[in-house]
Amino acid sequence: MIRRLHHSFLCSVILGMAASTSVAAQSAARLRAEPAQLELRVGESKSVTITAFDAAGNVIEVPLRIAGPRRAVRIDDGEVTGLEVGEFEIVASVAMGPTDRGEPVTLTIPVTVGWPAISRVDVRAATPGTLYTGTTIGHVAHAFHDDGTRRPDPTFRWSSSNPAVAQVDAFGHVTAVGAGSVTVTADADGARASVSYEVARLPAARLELHDPPEQVRTGDVVDFRVNVTNAPGQRLSDVPVTWSHTYTAPEGIMAPPAPGQMRDGKFVADVPGVYTVIASAGALSTRHSFEVKPRDVVQGLEIVGHGRQSTMRTTDFWVFEGADGRDYAITGSKVADGHAFVFDVSDPSSIVKTDSVQVDARAVNDVKVSPDGRYATMTREGASNRRNGVVILDLANPAHPVIASSYEEGLTGGVHNAFPTNDYIFALSDGDKYVILDVRDIYNPTYVSEYNHPDSRVHDVWVHNGIAYSAEWGTGVVAVDVGNGRWGGSIDNPVFIMSYPVPTGRTHAVFPYEQEDTGKFYLFVGDEIMNRSGLALQGTSGPEYTVPYDPATGLGGVPLYTQGYIQVIDFTDPEHPEMVARYEVSEYGTHNIWVEDDVLYQAYYEGGLRMVDVSGELMGNLYTQGREIAAFKSADPAGYVANSPMVWSAMPFKGHVFFSDTNSGLWAVKLEPKERPVS
Repeated sequence: MIRRLHHSFLCSVILGMAASTSVAAQSAARLRAEPAQLELRVGESKSVTITAFDAAGNVIEVPLRIAGPRRAVRIDDGEVTGLEVGEFEIVASVAMGPTDRGEPVTLTIPVTVGWPAISRVDVRAATPGTLYTGTTIGHVAHAFHDDGTRRPDPTFRWSSSNPAVAQVDAFGHVTAVGAGSVTVTADADGARASVSYEVARLPAARLELHDPPEQVRTGDVVDFRVNVTNAPGQRLSDVPVTWSHTYTAPEGIMAPPAPGQMRDGKFVADVPGVYTVIASAGALSTRHSFEVKPRDVVQGLEIVGHGRQSTMRTTDFWVFEGADGRDYAITGSKVADGHAFVFDVSDPSSIVKTDSVQVDARAVNDVKVSPDGRYATMTREGASNRRNGVVILDLANPAHPVIASSYEEGLTGGVHNAFPTNDYIFALSDGDKYVILDVRDIYNPTYVSEYNHPDSRVHDVWVHNGIAYSAEWGTGVVAVDVGNGRWGGSIDNPVFIMSYPVPTGRTHAVFPYEQEDTGKFYLFVGDEIMNRSGLALQGTSGPEYTVPYDPATGLGGVPLYTQGYIQVIDFTDPEHPEMVARYEVSEYGTHNIWVEDDVLYQAYYEGGLRMVDVSGELMGNLYTQGREIAAFKSADPAGYVANSPMVWSAMPFKGHVFFSDTNSGLWAVKLEPKERPVS
């Protein structure tokens, strides 16, 4: 029987883990796995049997510990399930007792995980229009597995049934070269889909840009429109247009190779200068030049207060106004014996610790407060009895909260994150699913329902307008109707809407945001990659680099190195989301996200706290567009790892920005007013 034990797996065969452990460890000479290696597809499970032998070759019964990368494989009851594509290893070893000496007998089992077969392909035109001679239409293709999940980054083979009528390149761009009928097909691993066209002669005689701008700022998205007319001057609305642009740098500026981007008539500039946008359809073309000025949004930053925590790692936090009218923050922790800490932050320049709450846990990773300030959630991992769960705090006396209840049923594998609404809690269970609890009575929480996405690992969930958006590593973002109703879902009957994979395959955090000015609904989706493997700056990793510096051993005190970025997905139509932008600061990795009043407050780990202007329509890399308002690296000489910024979360509150640094505690900063030149 195989069962989970924290980050590894424990296989116990007949003999217990008590008195017999030492005897078994001493008598075991080798292990054998059947099969010796595993080949799986994502979502597929196969059995593995591990047999122990003594020195004489006799089969013996021993307790075993089996460890594997939890993001890649799941091991339950002797079965290994593939979760992530790649090549991995499972390591089986004889469990050692406290008095055993030497190294345990071990065995490595190679595991190769591939994708399931593609069963369906969808193809559509990237932009509407009629294919006329001389024009080009781009196409988008998606591939799906039998269970409805989408294959990330599939390889398509494009073909044309009649190259004399239309030709297609390797990227799905179809260009008409003659009149007639043609079918264009996209094939992925034998699954295919097609679109057909009747190509006619281009009827257009004139092409001109409609009301183009004379001056914009970097980061402003300009939606260029064209008027296409025939010889009598009648407007044609179905002619596909091809877009391009050129750039002239200001004198003395060496611009990057791609100073701007253009897609389907939308343009955004990364750097100042003079740009020319060109629109063409067949033999017709028109152009317009305009100037791009710097965005000029940088503001000064004032350090207001610091609630230092130097003997432990501070994790997540939440700031709220208490029932007594004062302001408080609750922080989680690691290596702190299961403590959460309460601070009075009514005066951000004088952050005062008022109390702490201790639970049976190795880590209190996540703390959040309900919107009405009635209760808080503490998540538990590494409980001594392995019965982790979510702890609910009564905030009637916010300076000194008390434990109202703890819910553990179905949450025993470790609760990494939770999301509280006024009436319900969405609590993650062992990174496998989220369980929904009714907490209208916080002293008596009850089970409502749950959602477990097939063959997926979940890390984070946020709920907005009755839709739960979960960050699910290689699966990407999963959207579920939990009360919106448009897809037939409710709080007690969650209904899957769609999943959206992201390029990195490390989807760690998600934050939904309605942009008032544009009416768009964006999801800000963050990576978490706790290494820089394969990059020039690989940095350091390993347990010896995650502890304070020890002068006796010379170990510890070394900053971590991460990578990853924020993807911005236009989720205005949840059934047809589109990746539109990113925020990427090279050489650093992202963590938790907050967006409010068109400002992104990004915890960027060793990159510090970053504040970014996300006003207006978003497109391209926000970092290179001069949208950064301020950045602050919270180096603390007395930190858990000295002078090593490692920002975990950020949250604006009543004119200040609070953030937690895992090496130095809770901080409060404030943006200084923007100075404007006197006209």
